[in-house]
Amino acid sequence: MSRKVVTRKRKSGASYPPDIVIFLITLTLLSIGVVMVFSASSVTARATYGDTYYFLKRQLAWAAIGVFAMIVTMQIDYDSWRKLAWPVLIVALLLLLVVLVPGFGTAIRGSRRWLDIGPLTFQPSEVAKLAMVLFMASFLSNRIGKMHLFTRGLLPPLIIVGIVFGLIVLEPDFGTAGTVLAVSFVMMFAAGASILHLASLAALGLPALGAMAIAAPYRARRFLAFLDPWEDPLGSGFHIIQSLLALGSGGLFGVGLGRSRQKFLYLPMQHTDFIFAIIGEELGFVGAAFVLILYFLFAWRGLRIAIATEDPFGKLLAVGITTMIVSQAIINIGVVSGALPITGITLPLISSGGSSLVTTLAAIGVLLNISKHSALR
Repeated sequence: MSRKVVTRKRKSGASYPPDIVIFLITLTLLSIGVVMVFSASSVTARATYGDTYYFLKRQLAWAAIGVFAMIVTMQIDYDSWRKLAWPVLIVALLLLLVVLVPGFGTAIRGSRRWLDIGPLTFQPSEVAKLAMVLFMASFLSNRIGKMHLFTRGLLPPLIIVGIVFGLIVLEPDFGTAGTVLAVSFVMMFAAGASILHLASLAALGLPALGAMAIAAPYRARRFLAFLDPWEDPLGSGFHIIQSLLALGSGGLFGVGLGRSRQKFLYLPMQHTDFIFAIIGEELGFVGAAFVLILYFLFAWRGLRIAIATEDPFGKLLAVGITTMIVSQAIINIGVVSGALPITGITLPLISSGGSSLVTTLAAIGVLLNISKHSALR
C-alpha cells in the first residue's frame, strides 16, 4: 500500500526572509573550515610551495566565490531550476565523459577526477551531484502518483542514477558515487517509492558494490585495511592509523588550535579528506562534537524546510540538497573515524577544495530560496 503524498502546487506570491538558522550554520561551518584549512595545511604548504599561507589564500578565494554563488542562487526563484534540470544533467554527463578521456582529465593518485581550465581545476562529479538533485526533484515531482509502481515509476529514474553512478565509479570516485546513490534513494522514498522496492534494490546492489570495491588490488587493500589497519600499518593501513592517532590524542579539549602534531607530514591529506582528524586533535572531543551538532542542526532544519514546503518540486529539492550535504559529511567522518573504508571524499564546507565548496554553497543558496516560500516560521 503506497504512502499518501501531498501534491499541492506552490502558492504564488508568498515570500519570506530566507531561513536564518541554515544561513548561520553555513557561515559557521565555512568559518571553521577556513581556520582549520590554514591550521592543517600550513606545514604542507610551507614544505611544498614555500608559502605557509598557500592553501589559506586559495580557500579564502574559493569561499568568496562560493558565498557569491550562494547569494545569487538565493535570489533566483527555485522553480526556475525545474526547466533547467535536463540541460544541467546533460552538461554534467558530458563533463563526466570528458574527464575520462586521456589528455583532458587530470589523473592524481590513480584517479581521473579533475578537469583543468586555465589556472582552475574542478571536479565534474561535484557538478554531477547537484545536477542529479535538480533532475531527480524535477522528474520525481511529475511522477509522484506513480512512484509506488516499479516499472512506470521507479525504473526510469533508476536508469539515470545508474548511468551517473557508473561514470563516477569509472574515475574512480566511490565516495561521490555513494553520495549520489544515497541522495537518489532518499529522494525516491520521499516521492512515494515503495520501501520494499528500495530495500530489495539495496539488497541486490550491496554485493555488487562490494565486488566493485575489491575488484582492483588497491581497493581490496583499502577494504582489508578498514577491517584491520594494523595488518599493514606502514602501507594500506597508514591513513586510518594516523587519523585515529590524531583523534585520540585530542582528548576532551584538544592540544590547542594550530598545535597539531599529525599535520607535520604524518597524516596524509590533512587539509582535505582527513581534516576532521585535525579538528579532533586540535579542538578535542568538544570541538569535533560541535561540528557534528552543526551538521545535525543543518539536517534538522533542511528537512523541516522540506516538510513545510507545499510544492512537490521544492519539497524534493530541499530533501535532495539537505541529504547531499549531510550524507557526504557522514561518509567523510565515517572514513576519518575508521567506521568506513577510505573513499576520498571531502567534508562539506570545511575541507580545502574549490569545486566542492562552490557547488555546496550554491546548493545551499537554492535551499535558502526554497525556505523563502515555505510555511516554516
